[in-house]
Amino acid sequence: MIPLRRFTARALPIDDQGRVLLLNGFDPARPERRFWFTIGGALEGEETLQEAAVRELFEEAGIRVPPEALTGPHRTSTIEFAWAQYTIVQDQTFFAVRVGPARISFEHMEQIEKDTTIGHRWWSAEELETTDETVFPPDLAAILRAINEGTGPA
Repeated sequence: MIPLRRFTARALPIDDQGRVLLLNGFDPARPERRFWFTIGGALEGEETLQEAAVRELFEEAGIRVPPEALTGPHRTSTIEFAWAQYTIVQDQTFFAVRVGPARISFEHMEQIEKDTTIGHRWWSAEELETTDETVFPPDLAAILRAINEGTGPA
């Protein structure tokens, strides 16, 4: 496995019903294990976290927003995981943005993302709390509730 350290921005687009948009996909090394995940990715060049979050939101979901539309950060954490041939240590910062009704498009994704992303869905906090499906981060329901209730970072 190849070690990789990443600094990432995660975007949490939230619709008018308070639901968050998640993508469904899999690790190419373990295609039988499907999971739901937040939009986002690594900083590029001299980008700020907010600039990276809005770029990733466009690339992964086709949604355009200006950096000043983001709220947060609503959460920061460091995680470790394996993906493809990498072992990744990832510092991640979560931002939210209200998007209302949005048309989702995968056309701007990188090819590996297109190959490993199989769908999308809007999730309520209640659905996140009761699903048997794998969701990352595992405490996303609490983060979403805090954003929707305006109680600050989860």
